[in-house]
Amino acid sequence: MIKRKQRTTISRYKKSQQKDLDELLVITMEECSELIQVASKAIRCGTYYDNDRLTEEVGDVLTMIDLLHEYDLVSWEDLDKRKEVKLEKLRKWSNLL
Repeated sequence: MIKRKQRTTISRYKKSQQKDLDELLVITMEECSELIQVASKAIRCGTYYDNDRLTEEVGDVLTMIDLLHEYDLVSWEDLDKRKEVKLEKLRKWSNLL
């Protein structure tokens, strides 16, 4: 289980900092939804490889993940631990690994 470090509560942030965090999370949600749409279209159209739109949207989501880290909303250590948990689940329940 990932041990959570103590986080600063939103009440301790200035209003402008809260707006920045809101914007960061909203844009992250938007980028994730765009990736979902492109992945769905790739399945429907069979355009799995050399798909520039897929590459673009994955890059956009990775950029937002980097920003989530820069704003200290996630840590690389916690993400690496979570990645291992997900990989183990995929080994158990899917044919991907």
